[in-house]
Amino acid sequence: MRDEEKDQRVLPGLPRLALGALSGALAGFAALAVAELVATAVRPQSSPVVVVGGASIDATPAEVKDWAIRRFGTDDKLVLQLGILAVLTVLALVLGVLAMRFRRVGAVGVLLFGAVGATAAVGRPDSTGFTDALPSVVGAVAGALLLYVLVSRLTAVTFPLASATESMAEEVGAGPPTSEGWDRRGFVLAAASAAAASAVVGTVGRSLNASRGQDAIASRRKVVLPPPGSPARPAHKRAGPRVPGISPFVTPNDDFYRVDTALVVPKVDATGWRLRIHGTGVRRPVTYSFDDLLRRELIERDITLTCVSNEVGGPYVGNARWTGVRLADLLAECGVKAPSRGGPADQLVARSVDGMTIGSPVEDLLDGRDAMLALGMNGEPLPFAHGFPVRMVVPGLYGYVSACKWIKDIELTTFDSYDAYWVKRGWARKAPIKTESRIDTPKPFARPKAGTVMVAGVAWAQHRGIDRVEVRIDDGPWQEAHLAAEDSRDTWRQWSIPWQASKGGHTLTVRATDRTGTVQTDRRARTVPDGASGQHSVVVTVD
Repeated sequence: MRDEEKDQRVLPGLPRLALGALSGALAGFAALAVAELVATAVRPQSSPVVVVGGASIDATPAEVKDWAIRRFGTDDKLVLQLGILAVLTVLALVLGVLAMRFRRVGAVGVLLFGAVGATAAVGRPDSTGFTDALPSVVGAVAGALLLYVLVSRLTAVTFPLASATESMAEEVGAGPPTSEGWDRRGFVLAAASAAAASAVVGTVGRSLNASRGQDAIASRRKVVLPPPGSPARPAHKRAGPRVPGISPFVTPNDDFYRVDTALVVPKVDATGWRLRIHGTGVRRPVTYSFDDLLRRELIERDITLTCVSNEVGGPYVGNARWTGVRLADLLAECGVKAPSRGGPADQLVARSVDGMTIGSPVEDLLDGRDAMLALGMNGEPLPFAHGFPVRMVVPGLYGYVSACKWIKDIELTTFDSYDAYWVKRGWARKAPIKTESRIDTPKPFARPKAGTVMVAGVAWAQHRGIDRVEVRIDDGPWQEAHLAAEDSRDTWRQWSIPWQASKGGHTLTVRATDRTGTVQTDRRARTVPDGASGQHSVVVTVD
């Protein structure tokens, strides 16, 4: 029997490619595991998946971001990371197959992807420099070495094609052809060892990264919010009608929406946190610690927040009781004046520990509304996901121009001289919240029974207040709904109306009118550039 035929039985072409792909997958797994472990010595945000994901978010057009939020909701970050892992897996498989013919080229390919991760790491807004690139670099080197070793075990074999020549074998670094077969035992041992080691390293890395936030967690547990000097008034007894299916007046912390770009929620130790206020028109720059803010007079207010990515009838709106320090007081102590009073700065740029920048109109922050640096939410210190230790809360403005979480820096400047993160990506510089309403019950495509059906929901026009809510059944006349008692003009208002439902299909539509007399428009607009508009409708079938 010819050597070629013998070797074809030992390692035919298709299994060779499959084992090469497996080698690539193992190398990719090892690279990510090692990178995760190295990230524990740097910071969790330097992990390759995190930095590449963050760079992807930064480069994604606003319309695509908006689509992702609509399609996946608060799972958009998980979907992004899974997508990155899927792409990396495919590329690792391809590099493994390529390495079967060009061993060094495959290894270099792994190093190139490490370079991509390193470049993304040092280019992030919150980058600490070269140290952020270390996980990607070290992980890539480990992956490249492993791929080279595994493929070496597979290429010590005569190529099954009769046209394979000694020169080709030498080109891939396998040495001259041989009929001894491939190193089966060596490959299996190396592959199994690599898989086991990578699993252990990856698990240890994840555990250590998770434990790195323990100091921050401990600092939050120690926080005791003092009684507010200006407490919120008790919620009106009639502020929340007892209608099954309607949103509660106060949104629990665990149910409050979260929309941001942080793939890893920052865990900031309150004991080391500092806030700097500086910039144009700041006569007395100052730096505050968390304890400095706790010692000041605190205010407590019920305020409804809305994300600009909230579609008509969408879920990204919630109401909470916030505790914090008046932002206007801090700015006044620094000598900041509103533009209408001669102040040179018309924009306040808030910076987060994760590099996010959010620009707010100074005029709005100093017009008497309860803009604050919030320390508490619904009677407890801020949850990490919502900005602990300190975040901004501004009634009447969409979150992307006001609600900076994990804030660390405030700079006074002008809109002409600086565009914040979202403005650079096509969103409007100024974005007051639009007058909107939503039907909470019945749900779309519900099948209620004929007879009296309660239609209910919420309406909001923060810092203007809701004056009236009306409901229309099919093409009939607008009927005024019953409004729950108003807590304040900065909160949403619940509404309800009984409907004598007849059998068949029906369309229910709601609209609100705010205190300025502005009626919620029926003209549909997408969320970009300054918030969605239109009237919410649901279709139901009455049995």
